[in-house]
Amino acid sequence: MKAVGQRAASPGSTAFRFVLVLGIANFFADMTYEGARSVTGPFLGTLGASAAVVGFTAGFGELLGYALRSVTGAISDRTGKYWIVTIVGYVVNMLAVPALALSGNWPLAAGLMVTERTGRAIRKPATEAMLSFAGKQIGRGWVFGLNEALDQAGATAGPLIISLSLFEHRGYRTAFSYLLLPAVLTIAIIFVARHFFPRPHDLEVGEKIQAEHLPRAYWLYMIAAACFAAGFADFALISYHFQKSAVIAADVVPIYYAVAMAMGALGGLVLGKLFDAFGIRMLLIGFFLSALSAPLLFFGSAWIALGGMVFWGIGMGAQGSLLNAIVAELVSPTKRSTAFGFFDAGFGIAWFIGSWLMGILYDRSITAVVVISVGLQLISLPVFFVVNRARTSS
Repeated sequence: MKAVGQRAASPGSTAFRFVLVLGIANFFADMTYEGARSVTGPFLGTLGASAAVVGFTAGFGELLGYALRSVTGAISDRTGKYWIVTIVGYVVNMLAVPALALSGNWPLAAGLMVTERTGRAIRKPATEAMLSFAGKQIGRGWVFGLNEALDQAGATAGPLIISLSLFEHRGYRTAFSYLLLPAVLTIAIIFVARHFFPRPHDLEVGEKIQAEHLPRAYWLYMIAAACFAAGFADFALISYHFQKSAVIAADVVPIYYAVAMAMGALGGLVLGKLFDAFGIRMLLIGFFLSALSAPLLFFGSAWIALGGMVFWGIGMGAQGSLLNAIVAELVSPTKRSTAFGFFDAGFGIAWFIGSWLMGILYDRSITAVVVISVGLQLISLPVFFVVNRARTSS
Protein backbone atom coordinates (compact mmCIF):
# COMPACT_ATOMS: atom_id res chain seq x y z
CA MET A 1 0.00 0.00 0.00
CA LYS A 2 1.03 3.58 -0.59
CA ALA A 3 1.96 5.76 2.32
CA VAL A 4 -0.62 8.21 3.60
CA GLY A 5 -0.61 11.36 1.49
CA GLN A 6 1.26 9.67 -1.36
CA ARG A 7 -0.72 9.73 -4.58
CA ALA A 8 -0.02 8.11 -7.92
CA ALA A 9 0.51 10.56 -10.73
CA SER A 10 -2.53 11.01 -12.95
CA PRO A 11 -2.29 9.84 -16.57
CA GLY A 12 -2.58 13.45 -17.69
CA SER A 13 0.34 14.68 -15.58
CA THR A 14 2.47 11.71 -16.62
CA ALA A 15 1.71 12.42 -20.25
CA PHE A 16 2.64 16.07 -19.83
CA ARG A 17 5.94 15.24 -18.12
CA PHE A 18 6.80 12.80 -20.89
CA VAL A 19 6.08 15.38 -23.59
CA LEU A 20 8.07 18.01 -21.67
CA VAL A 21 11.17 15.81 -21.24
CA LEU A 22 11.10 14.74 -24.89
CA GLY A 23 10.53 18.37 -25.84
CA ILE A 24 13.61 19.46 -23.88
CA ALA A 25 15.65 16.86 -25.76
CA ASN A 26 14.28 18.22 -29.01
CA PHE A 27 15.13 21.75 -27.86
CA PHE A 28 18.82 20.82 -27.80
CA ALA A 29 18.48 18.69 -30.93
CA ASP A 30 17.07 21.59 -32.93
CA MET A 31 19.67 23.91 -31.45
CA THR A 32 22.25 21.57 -32.97
CA TYR A 33 21.02 20.83 -36.47
CA GLU A 34 19.02 23.98 -37.11
CA GLY A 35 22.00 26.03 -36.00
CA ALA A 36 24.00 24.32 -38.71
CA ARG A 37 21.21 24.51 -41.30
CA SER A 38 21.03 28.28 -40.85
CA VAL A 39 24.30 28.58 -42.77
CA THR A 40 24.50 25.45 -44.92
CA GLY A 41 23.66 27.39 -48.07
CA PRO A 42 26.39 30.03 -47.63
CA PHE A 43 28.81 27.40 -46.29
CA LEU A 44 28.39 25.25 -49.41
CA GLY A 45 28.77 28.42 -51.47
CA THR A 46 32.16 29.19 -49.88
CA LEU A 47 33.25 25.66 -50.80
CA GLY A 48 32.42 26.25 -54.47
CA ALA A 49 28.91 24.78 -54.74
CA SER A 50 26.42 26.26 -57.22
CA ALA A 51 22.77 27.12 -56.58
CA ALA A 52 21.74 23.87 -58.27
CA VAL A 53 24.03 21.91 -55.93
CA VAL A 54 22.63 23.73 -52.90
CA GLY A 55 19.07 23.05 -54.03
CA PHE A 56 19.86 19.41 -54.81
CA THR A 57 21.64 18.83 -51.49
CA ALA A 58 18.80 20.37 -49.51
CA GLY A 59 16.16 18.53 -51.51
CA PHE A 60 17.96 15.17 -51.55
CA GLY A 61 18.63 15.42 -47.83
CA GLU A 62 14.93 15.99 -47.24
CA LEU A 63 14.04 13.21 -49.69
CA LEU A 64 16.22 10.64 -47.94
CA GLY A 65 15.34 12.05 -44.54
CA TYR A 66 11.63 11.59 -45.24
CA ALA A 67 11.60 8.53 -47.51
CA LEU A 68 13.46 6.38 -44.98
CA ARG A 69 10.75 7.10 -42.44
CA SER A 70 8.40 4.74 -44.27
CA VAL A 71 10.85 1.96 -43.39
CA THR A 72 11.78 2.99 -39.86
CA GLY A 73 8.15 3.72 -38.99
CA ALA A 74 7.05 0.24 -40.04
CA ILE A 75 9.96 -1.32 -38.13
CA SER A 76 8.96 0.56 -34.97
CA ASP A 77 5.36 -0.66 -35.15
CA ARG A 78 6.22 -4.26 -36.01
CA THR A 79 8.89 -4.66 -33.35
CA GLY A 80 7.49 -2.32 -30.72
CA LYS A 81 11.09 -1.17 -30.10
CA TYR A 82 10.26 2.53 -30.26
CA TRP A 83 13.01 3.58 -27.91
CA ILE A 84 15.81 1.60 -29.60
CA VAL A 85 14.96 3.06 -33.00
CA THR A 86 14.70 6.53 -31.46
CA ILE A 87 18.09 6.35 -29.71
CA VAL A 88 19.94 5.13 -32.82
CA GLY A 89 18.41 7.94 -34.84
CA TYR A 90 19.34 10.64 -32.35
CA VAL A 91 22.97 9.47 -32.17
CA VAL A 92 23.40 9.62 -35.97
CA ASN A 93 21.38 12.85 -36.24
CA MET A 94 23.41 14.67 -33.60
CA LEU A 95 26.97 13.58 -34.29
CA ALA A 96 26.86 14.40 -38.01
CA VAL A 97 26.46 18.12 -37.25
CA PRO A 98 29.67 18.99 -35.35
CA ALA A 99 31.49 16.76 -37.86
CA LEU A 100 30.90 19.54 -40.41
CA ALA A 101 33.76 21.37 -38.67
CA LEU A 102 36.08 18.79 -40.25
CA SER A 103 34.79 19.11 -43.83
CA GLY A 104 37.09 20.82 -46.33
CA ASN A 105 35.14 20.43 -49.59
CA TRP A 106 31.51 20.65 -50.62
CA PRO A 107 30.97 16.92 -51.44
CA LEU A 108 32.02 15.94 -47.90
CA ALA A 109 29.95 18.72 -46.34
CA ALA A 110 26.94 17.76 -48.47
CA GLY A 111 27.38 14.12 -47.40
CA LEU A 112 27.33 15.06 -43.72
CA MET A 113 24.22 17.18 -44.27
CA VAL A 114 22.50 14.18 -45.83
CA THR A 115 23.72 11.95 -42.95
CA GLU A 116 22.17 14.34 -40.45
CA ARG A 117 18.85 14.09 -42.27
CA THR A 118 19.20 10.28 -42.31
CA GLY A 119 19.55 10.13 -38.54
CA ARG A 120 16.47 12.29 -38.16
CA ALA A 121 14.63 9.93 -40.49
CA ILE A 122 15.48 6.94 -38.32
CA ARG A 123 14.09 8.40 -35.11
CA LYS A 124 11.28 10.67 -36.28
CA PRO A 125 8.32 8.24 -36.81
CA ALA A 126 8.93 6.44 -33.52
CA THR A 127 9.22 9.76 -31.68
CA GLU A 128 6.03 11.09 -33.26
CA ALA A 129 4.18 7.89 -32.40
CA MET A 130 5.26 8.08 -28.75
CA LEU A 131 4.15 11.71 -28.57
CA SER A 132 0.79 10.83 -30.12
CA PHE A 133 0.16 8.32 -27.32
CA ALA A 134 0.32 11.21 -24.84
CA GLY A 135 -2.10 13.22 -26.97
CA LYS A 136 -5.03 11.05 -25.95
CA GLN A 137 -4.64 12.44 -22.44
CA ILE A 138 -3.95 16.14 -22.98
CA GLY A 139 -4.95 16.90 -26.59
CA ARG A 140 -3.00 16.06 -29.73
CA GLY A 141 -2.85 19.63 -30.96
CA TRP A 142 -1.41 20.70 -27.61
CA VAL A 143 1.10 17.81 -27.51
CA PHE A 144 2.50 18.47 -30.97
CA GLY A 145 2.21 22.22 -30.52
CA LEU A 146 4.21 22.15 -27.27
CA ASN A 147 6.83 19.87 -28.78
CA GLU A 148 7.05 22.09 -31.86
CA ALA A 149 7.41 25.17 -29.66
CA LEU A 150 10.35 23.63 -27.80
CA ASP A 151 11.78 22.45 -31.13
CA GLN A 152 11.64 25.91 -32.58
CA ALA A 153 12.93 27.54 -29.39
CA GLY A 154 16.06 25.43 -29.81
CA ALA A 155 16.06 26.26 -33.50
CA THR A 156 16.08 29.93 -32.50
CA ALA A 157 19.01 29.57 -30.10
CA GLY A 158 21.16 27.50 -32.48
CA PRO A 159 21.41 30.08 -35.27
CA LEU A 160 22.17 32.79 -32.71
CA ILE A 161 25.16 30.75 -31.52
CA ILE A 162 26.32 30.43 -35.12
CA SER A 163 25.76 34.14 -35.73
CA LEU A 164 27.81 35.07 -32.65
CA SER A 165 30.67 32.96 -33.92
CA LEU A 166 30.53 34.63 -37.33
CA PHE A 167 30.34 38.10 -35.76
CA GLU A 168 33.57 37.23 -33.95
CA HIS A 169 35.09 36.19 -37.31
CA ARG A 170 35.72 32.64 -36.10
CA GLY A 171 34.51 31.05 -39.33
CA TYR A 172 31.98 28.36 -40.17
CA ARG A 173 34.01 25.39 -38.94
CA THR A 174 34.52 26.87 -35.47
CA ALA A 175 30.81 27.67 -35.35
CA PHE A 176 29.94 24.05 -36.16
CA SER A 177 32.26 22.80 -33.42
CA TYR A 178 30.29 24.80 -30.83
CA LEU A 179 27.29 22.58 -31.58
CA LEU A 180 28.95 19.51 -30.08
CA LEU A 181 27.72 20.42 -26.57
CA PRO A 182 23.97 20.56 -27.35
CA ALA A 183 24.39 17.41 -29.45
CA VAL A 184 25.76 15.49 -26.48
CA LEU A 185 23.08 16.92 -24.15
CA THR A 186 20.38 15.74 -26.53
CA ILE A 187 21.63 12.16 -26.50
CA ALA A 188 21.94 12.20 -22.71
CA ILE A 189 18.38 13.46 -22.18
CA ILE A 190 16.99 10.81 -24.53
CA PHE A 191 18.56 8.12 -22.35
CA VAL A 192 17.01 9.80 -19.29
CA ALA A 193 13.60 9.82 -20.96
CA ARG A 194 13.98 6.14 -21.85
CA HIS A 195 14.71 5.36 -18.18
CA PHE A 196 11.73 7.21 -16.69
CA PHE A 197 9.18 6.51 -19.45
CA PRO A 198 9.98 3.02 -20.78
CA ARG A 199 6.42 2.31 -22.03
CA PRO A 200 4.92 5.51 -23.51
CA HIS A 201 2.31 3.52 -25.46
CA ASP A 202 0.59 2.84 -22.12
CA LEU A 203 -0.45 6.52 -22.12
CA GLU A 204 -2.95 5.79 -24.90
CA VAL A 205 -6.17 4.88 -23.10
CA GLY A 206 -9.37 3.54 -24.62
CA GLU A 207 -9.85 1.03 -27.40
CA LYS A 208 -9.86 1.92 -31.06
CA ILE A 209 -10.88 -0.02 -34.12
CA GLN A 210 -7.74 -1.64 -35.42
CA ALA A 211 -7.99 -1.14 -39.17
CA GLU A 212 -5.86 -3.39 -41.38
CA HIS A 213 -5.24 -0.59 -43.85
CA LEU A 214 -4.62 3.11 -43.55
CA PRO A 215 -7.88 5.00 -44.27
CA ARG A 216 -8.60 6.80 -47.53
CA ALA A 217 -8.71 10.19 -45.79
CA TYR A 218 -5.12 9.61 -44.65
CA TRP A 219 -3.87 9.25 -48.24
CA LEU A 220 -5.80 12.33 -49.38
CA TYR A 221 -4.24 14.34 -46.57
CA MET A 222 -0.85 13.16 -47.82
CA ILE A 223 -1.62 14.55 -51.30
CA ALA A 224 -2.54 17.94 -49.85
CA ALA A 225 0.59 17.98 -47.67
CA ALA A 226 2.73 17.06 -50.68
CA CYS A 227 1.46 20.12 -52.58
CA PHE A 228 2.46 22.32 -49.65
CA ALA A 229 5.85 20.65 -49.27
CA ALA A 230 6.72 21.05 -52.96
CA GLY A 231 6.10 24.79 -52.74
CA PHE A 232 7.85 25.41 -49.44
CA ALA A 233 11.27 26.92 -50.24
CA ASP A 234 14.13 25.37 -48.27
CA PHE A 235 16.18 27.81 -46.20
CA ALA A 236 19.35 26.63 -47.91
CA LEU A 237 18.11 28.25 -51.12
CA ILE A 238 16.76 31.29 -49.27
CA SER A 239 20.09 31.89 -47.52
CA TYR A 240 21.94 31.30 -50.80
CA HIS A 241 19.78 34.06 -52.33
CA PHE A 242 20.59 36.37 -49.41
CA GLN A 243 24.30 35.80 -49.98
CA LYS A 244 24.25 36.10 -53.78
CA SER A 245 22.04 39.18 -53.88
CA ALA A 246 23.89 40.80 -50.95
CA VAL A 247 20.53 41.80 -49.47
CA ILE A 248 21.69 40.66 -46.04
CA ALA A 249 25.21 40.42 -44.62
CA ALA A 250 26.49 36.87 -44.13
CA ASP A 251 26.77 37.18 -40.35
CA VAL A 252 23.17 38.43 -40.13
CA VAL A 253 21.64 35.50 -42.06
CA PRO A 254 21.52 33.21 -38.96
CA ILE A 255 19.64 35.97 -37.09
CA TYR A 256 16.98 35.97 -39.79
CA TYR A 257 16.74 32.21 -39.43
CA ALA A 258 16.45 32.59 -35.66
CA VAL A 259 13.53 35.01 -36.14
CA ALA A 260 11.80 32.42 -38.33
CA MET A 261 12.36 29.71 -35.75
CA ALA A 262 11.02 31.93 -32.97
CA MET A 263 7.87 32.52 -35.02
CA GLY A 264 7.70 28.78 -35.65
CA ALA A 265 7.80 28.16 -31.89
CA LEU A 266 5.06 30.69 -31.21
CA GLY A 267 3.01 29.61 -34.20
CA GLY A 268 3.28 25.91 -33.37
CA LEU A 269 2.26 26.47 -29.74
CA VAL A 270 -0.68 28.77 -30.49
CA LEU A 271 -1.96 26.96 -33.57
CA GLY A 272 -1.56 23.58 -31.86
CA LYS A 273 -3.59 24.66 -28.85
CA LEU A 274 -6.29 26.26 -31.03
CA PHE A 275 -6.41 23.17 -33.25
CA ASP A 276 -7.94 21.16 -30.39
CA ALA A 277 -10.79 23.70 -30.30
CA PHE A 278 -11.21 24.83 -33.93
CA GLY A 279 -9.75 22.03 -36.02
CA ILE A 280 -8.39 22.37 -39.55
CA ARG A 281 -9.15 26.08 -39.80
CA MET A 282 -5.93 26.70 -37.89
CA LEU A 283 -3.94 24.74 -40.48
CA LEU A 284 -5.50 26.72 -43.34
CA ILE A 285 -4.55 30.01 -41.66
CA GLY A 286 -0.97 28.88 -41.01
CA PHE A 287 -0.41 27.61 -44.55
CA PHE A 288 -1.97 30.70 -46.14
CA LEU A 289 0.47 32.93 -44.26
CA SER A 290 3.31 30.64 -45.31
CA ALA A 291 2.38 31.07 -48.98
CA LEU A 292 2.91 34.84 -48.63
CA SER A 293 6.56 34.41 -47.66
CA ALA A 294 8.18 33.72 -51.06
CA PRO A 295 7.65 37.12 -52.76
CA LEU A 296 8.85 38.91 -49.62
CA LEU A 297 11.95 36.73 -49.34
CA PHE A 298 13.06 36.78 -52.98
CA PHE A 299 11.92 40.24 -54.06
CA GLY A 300 12.20 42.31 -50.91
CA SER A 301 14.82 44.46 -49.24
CA ALA A 302 16.33 43.46 -45.91
CA TRP A 303 13.34 44.57 -43.84
CA ILE A 304 10.77 43.10 -46.24
CA ALA A 305 12.70 39.83 -46.30
CA LEU A 306 12.54 39.81 -42.51
CA GLY A 307 8.74 39.90 -42.78
CA GLY A 308 9.01 36.99 -45.20
CA MET A 309 10.96 35.03 -42.61
CA VAL A 310 8.17 35.65 -40.09
CA PHE A 311 5.58 34.10 -42.43
CA TRP A 312 8.01 31.32 -43.40
CA GLY A 313 8.49 30.49 -39.71
CA ILE A 314 4.73 30.34 -39.12
CA GLY A 315 4.53 27.83 -41.96
CA MET A 316 7.24 25.74 -40.30
CA GLY A 317 5.39 25.79 -37.00
CA ALA A 318 2.07 24.86 -38.63
CA GLN A 319 3.44 21.88 -40.51
CA GLY A 320 5.38 20.63 -37.50
CA SER A 321 2.41 20.63 -35.15
CA LEU A 322 -0.85 20.42 -37.09
CA LEU A 323 -0.06 17.85 -39.75
CA ASN A 324 1.08 15.41 -37.07
CA ALA A 325 -2.05 16.04 -35.00
CA ILE A 326 -4.26 15.26 -38.00
CA VAL A 327 -2.43 12.02 -38.79
CA ALA A 328 -2.72 10.93 -35.15
CA GLU A 329 -6.49 11.44 -35.29
CA LEU A 330 -6.84 9.40 -38.47
CA VAL A 331 -4.87 6.30 -37.51
CA SER A 332 -5.08 3.72 -34.71
CA PRO A 333 -2.21 3.49 -32.18
CA THR A 334 -0.76 0.22 -33.48
CA LYS A 335 -0.26 1.68 -36.96
CA ARG A 336 0.69 5.20 -36.03
CA SER A 337 4.46 4.99 -36.44
CA THR A 338 3.90 3.38 -39.85
CA ALA A 339 1.43 6.14 -40.74
CA PHE A 340 3.84 8.89 -39.72
CA GLY A 341 6.59 7.19 -41.70
CA PHE A 342 4.62 6.92 -44.95
CA PHE A 343 3.17 10.41 -44.54
CA ASP A 344 6.61 11.91 -44.00
CA ALA A 345 7.98 9.96 -46.97
CA GLY A 346 5.37 11.47 -49.29
CA PHE A 347 6.03 14.90 -47.81
CA GLY A 348 9.78 14.53 -48.30
CA ILE A 349 9.57 13.32 -51.89
CA ALA A 350 7.47 16.35 -52.75
CA TRP A 351 9.91 18.62 -50.88
CA PHE A 352 12.83 17.15 -52.83
CA ILE A 353 11.14 17.70 -56.19
CA GLY A 354 10.15 21.24 -55.28
CA SER A 355 13.55 22.17 -53.82
CA TRP A 356 15.46 20.80 -56.79
CA LEU A 357 13.12 22.51 -59.24
CA MET A 358 13.40 25.85 -57.47
CA GLY A 359 17.19 25.51 -57.30
CA ILE A 360 17.34 24.99 -61.07
CA LEU A 361 14.87 27.80 -61.77
CA TYR A 362 16.73 30.23 -59.52
CA ASP A 363 19.62 30.52 -62.00
CA ARG A 364 17.12 31.32 -64.76
CA SER A 365 14.25 33.27 -63.19
CA ILE A 366 13.65 34.24 -59.58
CA THR A 367 10.10 35.18 -60.57
CA ALA A 368 9.47 31.57 -61.61
CA VAL A 369 10.69 30.41 -58.19
CA VAL A 370 8.20 32.71 -56.46
CA VAL A 371 5.29 31.68 -58.71
CA ILE A 372 5.96 27.97 -58.14
CA SER A 373 6.32 28.43 -54.39
CA VAL A 374 3.16 30.50 -53.89
CA GLY A 375 1.07 28.51 -56.36
CA LEU A 376 1.76 25.07 -54.93
CA GLN A 377 1.19 26.16 -51.33
CA LEU A 378 -2.13 27.80 -52.19
CA ILE A 379 -3.26 24.73 -54.15
CA SER A 380 -2.94 22.65 -50.98
CA LEU A 381 -5.52 24.73 -49.07
CA PRO A 382 -8.71 23.70 -50.91
CA VAL A 383 -7.51 20.09 -50.94
CA PHE A 384 -7.13 20.12 -47.15
CA PHE A 385 -10.55 21.73 -46.79
CA VAL A 386 -12.37 19.28 -49.08
CA VAL A 387 -10.76 16.23 -47.52
CA ASN A 388 -11.60 17.45 -44.03
CA ARG A 389 -15.25 17.99 -45.04
CA ALA A 390 -15.39 14.45 -46.39
CA ARG A 391 -13.81 13.04 -43.24
CA THR A 392 -16.04 14.85 -40.77
CA SER A 393 -19.23 14.06 -42.69
CA SER A 394 -18.48 10.36 -42.99
